[in-house]
Amino acid sequence: MKIIGLTGGIASGKSTVSRFLAKMGAIIINADEVAHEALQSDIELQQEIVADFGDQILTAEGRIDRERLGEIVFTDPDALARLNRIMHPRLYEMVRAQLKNYRQQKAVVVILEVPLLIEAGWMALADEIWVTVASEATVLKRLQQQVGLSAKQASARIGSQMPTQDRIKHADVVIDTDCSLDELQARVAQQWSERAGI
Repeated sequence: MKIIGLTGGIASGKSTVSRFLAKMGAIIINADEVAHEALQSDIELQQEIVADFGDQILTAEGRIDRERLGEIVFTDPDALARLNRIMHPRLYEMVRAQLKNYRQQKAVVVILEVPLLIEAGWMALADEIWVTVASEATVLKRLQQQVGLSAKQASARIGSQMPTQDRIKHADVVIDTDCSLDELQARVAQQWSERAGI
């Protein structure tokens, strides 16, 4: 089984590349979805986060408000580091369990889509690293138009991340998503045929 770690900054095109790879036959493990599942189902994890960040992050129903939590951590590097320290060990074990399961099922290629793959020290899970990139102007536009963030919120999200150049240093493949969808699909297909071993 080949494991490709797919990472990149916010709104750099990871999910779009992931969708194209899924169409080509890859199995996708999306760390954001794993995190969402953990926040929904892991009571101990929820309690740990609330103990650190307080009741202000809870909805009226007592659930963690991801949007409110995001507003806190993306404007405070210390808060983001604390949240990651709580979340990452749980997510790592969940992802490892999924990889083990796919290996037993004799999967051929698994894409591990993890925004903080490098920062979290998860690179050893993957056989190679693919990094998506886009210009800051394009990322800002995507965050405002597709996610609905204000320019200030978008800049805060970008500023909270590892610089693109630092991410590229760890890349086996760099995919520039600053292009049309057809062109991007062609770029992904080329890498797939050259590197996925299918």
